[in-house]
Amino acid sequence: MTSMYRYQLPVNETGWQVDSQNEVQFTWEYEDGNDDLLKLYDKGKQQQWDAKERIDWGLDLDPENPMEMPDEMVRIYGSPIWNKMNEAERANLRRHAQAWQISQFLHGEQGALMVAARIVETVPEINAKYYAATQVMDEARHVEAYSKLLHDKFELAYPITPPLAALLEDVLHDKRWDFNYLGMQVLIEGLALAAFHGIRDMSKNPLSASINAYVMQDEARHVAFGRLALRDYYPHLSASEMAEREEFLIQGCWHMRDRFTSEELWGALGLPEKECVQWVEQSESFQLFRTRLFSRIVPIVRDIGMWTDNVHAAFEKMGVLEFFDPNRDVDEMLANDEKVAEEFDAKAHVTQAIQAAE
Repeated sequence: MTSMYRYQLPVNETGWQVDSQNEVQFTWEYEDGNDDLLKLYDKGKQQQWDAKERIDWGLDLDPENPMEMPDEMVRIYGSPIWNKMNEAERANLRRHAQAWQISQFLHGEQGALMVAARIVETVPEINAKYYAATQVMDEARHVEAYSKLLHDKFELAYPITPPLAALLEDVLHDKRWDFNYLGMQVLIEGLALAAFHGIRDMSKNPLSASINAYVMQDEARHVAFGRLALRDYYPHLSASEMAEREEFLIQGCWHMRDRFTSEELWGALGLPEKECVQWVEQSESFQLFRTRLFSRIVPIVRDIGMWTDNVHAAFEKMGVLEFFDPNRDVDEMLANDEKVAEEFDAKAHVTQAIQAAE
């Protein structure tokens, strides 16, 4: 039975409204809703974890290569600038480049924290509010983990990049709840999954790899949250309303695509900024990295019903159509993103058992 049958007076006669800059939506229906969202909420509750307990902060980072990443991951690897560096200069560059990237993850997670809190206010359905509340806790934990990694282990950090700041500003500026979903759950979280995936799989340092694996476990749920809500909502919008969302999506993708040239990094290290950016833009490894960032976004955009001619043309210009596969199972893709965290836990339990037996 729905809550509307239980109220002794019509809800709309209460006349209660909240004056806020956001479009705050209270719902008086507590029993009807999307069952899939309720299942996701249950999953979100069950998979809560403590960053202080689950992560082994006693592990150290290599001062010359903190996350133990291959040099090919350094954006100017192989350039004349790189080739002229001595080993001490390269070690310093590795440390700063990795700190720059983790800093962007940190700032993106704080943006996600703000947006998740906004979604609790603005989304109309109670089950979505339930799940969004678990995401607020998730994002706070991610901010805590990345902040501790930077401050306690790297001991340096970088400010937010202008492209990421611009996208977060666009997401937070719009009062419509589905724009918050589209900007955060699909674009930023989708791209984050791909970026975390690279570090999780390439890093040989167990501390940095485990942090990214655990964060990915949460992010996969967050992306699923956005899919469920938007997939049900977008088919009911008019052509003009969808056109607004297409424009927002395309602009956001260009912002994210231009995010990783690391302009601030080169200047901070006293390197020729213009030459470094030119090398990054032209390098084959960076082009491959930039393309793979859309490995999650493209199938999710298709899944939520936004694969229009305009979106297709924009993604073609970005060079990411290889990820458009109508037969790709998005649920399976996100499940695999979650599963690796369980493998890290299993390895940790084995290690602890061995140490206890010694």
